[in-house]
Amino acid sequence: MDTKFARRTERIGSTTCSYWRAGRCNRNRCRFLHIETPSPPAACGYGNTAYSYGKKPHSSSENTPKYGSKKALLGDNGDRGDATRVAKAFKKSSPRICKYWINNNCVHGEQCLYLHSWFRGDGFSTVTKLHEHKKVITGIALPVGSDKLYSGSTDGTVRIWDCHTGQCAKVINLGAEVTSLISEGSWIFVGLQNAVKAWNIQTMSEFTLDGPKGRVRAMTVGNNTLFAGAEDGVIFAWRGSSKADSPFELVASLTGHTKAVVCLAVGCKMLYSGSMDQSIKVWDMDTLQCTMTLNDHTDVVTSLICWDQYLLSSSSDRTIKVWACIEAGSLEVIYTHTEENGVVSLFGMPDAEGKPILFSSCRDNSVHMYELPS
Repeated sequence: MDTKFARRTERIGSTTCSYWRAGRCNRNRCRFLHIETPSPPAACGYGNTAYSYGKKPHSSSENTPKYGSKKALLGDNGDRGDATRVAKAFKKSSPRICKYWINNNCVHGEQCLYLHSWFRGDGFSTVTKLHEHKKVITGIALPVGSDKLYSGSTDGTVRIWDCHTGQCAKVINLGAEVTSLISEGSWIFVGLQNAVKAWNIQTMSEFTLDGPKGRVRAMTVGNNTLFAGAEDGVIFAWRGSSKADSPFELVASLTGHTKAVVCLAVGCKMLYSGSMDQSIKVWDMDTLQCTMTLNDHTDVVTSLICWDQYLLSSSSDRTIKVWACIEAGSLEVIYTHTEENGVVSLFGMPDAEGKPILFSSCRDNSVHMYELPS
């Protein structure tokens, strides 16, 4: 009898009491632990810092490189063989976010062993939350010189936020899903079903650019040209016009993708497009002709960034690829980083010290930040 009881105690003795966690356990001799068990290590990153946003714990691949310079990325002599030599990643403990804190009912306060914050890392902090959209946010833009932030959502609205107060100053109901939103100069461009809306925030004028078929999922501006990728795989290009009825004129339709265009990027006098057909196409900005097609991804290409002479691409295949131009003039993958989940989007910016940081948003509701070569 004593032996059975001892085995039973041993079996449940490593389990934390869920009622105690919620502050509701009333058993004087509870058979479960009234203490949190330590969390396993689960994070690694580029360089000397690993960051993580999100509602769930996340760790990156053990093959994550430790970048110290561009030579570490390209190799000592820039040759593709040396480019694969990267330092081994290191791991740090990654405490999980307290699920009771998420629901505003954690009773442990500062003594809780789990994170009471959406963010872990140095150099960044949460300023405020803008949470009035009802569905997915598909675009955010802060025009240069403006104190208003613009956001678009599949709830059919564009919201204008006051950057000083963090309050929504205006709601524009478009009656259709907003599938993309960008800004360029004094213009706000909104991607919709079968059209692009163009608003001038200085003159308050509004125009509709027709042509796309299906949802406009991606837009970018380069070489004084607005590019919009549509659901039918076609990229539409508009340039400035002197016509009174519209300041934009459709100059080209770029065909080649067999499925929806998901992302666009401009760099080195080239336009890059990623698609649900798993390919990346490279277009000459002067001739608007396709010069090459890249087929290394095995799922939807979700995001593209031009960083100096490099192209970074992400995909639902859980990879981030770094591309560089070789002597023959074509682009080749010089490094592949693997995440644990599909990558939704990429974004790059310098931190407070001017160091380049790459943001990687994943399907597990987390955002990772990686140091890149400066």
